[in-house]
Amino acid sequence: MRIAVASDERTGVAEAIVDELRRRGHEPVPHGALSDGERDDWAWASEAAARDVADGRADQAVVCCWTGTGASIAANKVDGVRAALCGDAETASGARRWNDANVLALSLRGTSQAVLGEILDAWFGSGPSEDEADVANVRHLDEI
Repeated sequence: MRIAVASDERTGVAEAIVDELRRRGHEPVPHGALSDGERDDWAWASEAAARDVADGRADQAVVCCWTGTGASIAANKVDGVRAALCGDAETASGARRWNDANVLALSLRGTSQAVLGEILDAWFGSGPSEDEADVANVRHLDEI
């Protein structure tokens, strides 16, 4: 899978995310501080990764900033993106299952390397629910 990855700085788990995605057989598409020549501010970097997903250049994205909140907000401004700020594996699994999230937002401050592995396991190990109510909720997001 092609996974867009954005960070506003090369700290915390930012570079580990790229390495871990490669280790898992994915093709990372770096943005922001992870890419030469791109603006590295969280809003611009996260938008670039989210646009990759919305425009079909990437299947999913991982966006990061110090708290993960700004990266999540910026990504969610892009039409067709459902970004979820996840601090643990259960939240990541639920975001994929119930919300059909296609962008994972992470905190550079609060995500350890061990927790990163757990979150990615849950994220890639879960898929969208086929339950009628869950599908209706996700469809309604497009109507809002």
